[in-house]
Amino acid sequence: MRIDPLSVSNDAGIRLNAACVALSGKTVLHSLSLHLTERRIGIIGRNGSGKSTLLHLMAGLIAPASGTVSVSGINPVTDRKGALRALGILFQNPDHQILFPTVIEELSFGLVQLGTPRAEASACALALLARHSRTGWANAPVATLSQGQRHWLCLMSVLLMEPATILLDEPLAGLDLPSQTRLTRAFAALPQRLITISHDPAVMETQDRVIWLEQGAVIADGPPTTILPAFRAEMHRLGEADADTDLPR
Repeated sequence: MRIDPLSVSNDAGIRLNAACVALSGKTVLHSLSLHLTERRIGIIGRNGSGKSTLLHLMAGLIAPASGTVSVSGINPVTDRKGALRALGILFQNPDHQILFPTVIEELSFGLVQLGTPRAEASACALALLARHSRTGWANAPVATLSQGQRHWLCLMSVLLMEPATILLDEPLAGLDLPSQTRLTRAFAALPQRLITISHDPAVMETQDRVIWLEQGAVIADGPPTTILPAFRAEMHRLGEADADTDLPR
């Protein structure tokens, strides 16, 4: 990887200015204004709080109904190639991300999208596999990989494009402990800015900044030592109150 931590710290980051998102006529994100520049950022909240919608907004997969979003100074909706260079995304379910039948094809795809000749993209992918002692994976059918191996494949596909920022959507959910350990170690070593979305406060403890999202709005933003105790206390209170008995409005 050629990403320099200093270049990441000097990057413009992700900026949301009064950004709103409406889905099926319902406002899901309410006038969010955030400037995300830290190297390790966590976004925490209950299921349905708007975390995944926020991830899709930052990635340019959906456009704001009002307000603006910029990633490294570009509009991720209108400049898709620029967005691919600036930002990568690792979905919770790797099967929502994988497009091709073999490992080498999947690894090469992002580079080809960026304009790299196919032969050069394949060579870069093979070199990456060699660095990780996985040369034998090159022509393996993706369907033969385990869940953890498919997560690793998706991460490597993103890293080949060398984005300054990577979005992680519940990156450890559904994985066994060895896979969680390997991915956690890999994430910790990355020079990129990582923005991790999760409902699990344990995942957030090593972040530089934690943003608490509730019903599409930010209700707290600060260091994990401040945000996580309050989040845990509120989640405990809601659990004791049996707070899911009302129908959504």
